[in-house]
Amino acid sequence: MTINNINNNINNNINKPQVDGQKLAQQQTQSQLGANTAQAASQAAASRQDSVSLTSSAQQLSQVQSKSNEAPVNQEKVDKLKKAIADGEYRINPEVLAQKIAKLESQIFGNGV
Repeated sequence: MTINNINNNINNNINKPQVDGQKLAQQQTQSQLGANTAQAASQAAASRQDSVSLTSSAQQLSQVQSKSNEAPVNQEKVDKLKKAIADGEYRINPEVLAQKIAKLESQIFGNGV
């Protein structure tokens, strides 16, 4: 009489670790605690509110930008300048440009130039 697969069954049972009921319960408890901790952390993060505050310089810049968007545009002059630039007829006077830049800087920074 031959016994089939007896060695395989014995070897398989020997190599399989025994499951300890207490260790399994501890692992499950730890998993639940970890999940509860993660849930509490996400709720705490959700209850916090982010806030943003702008410096006075940023507020002034925002006001200047909104005013510039409302400023009237002389479309006829814009079209003439575009045409002159496209035709190569627009000439820049560097001295006048420098004076205007200096005047603008003195208005912005108050240097009294």
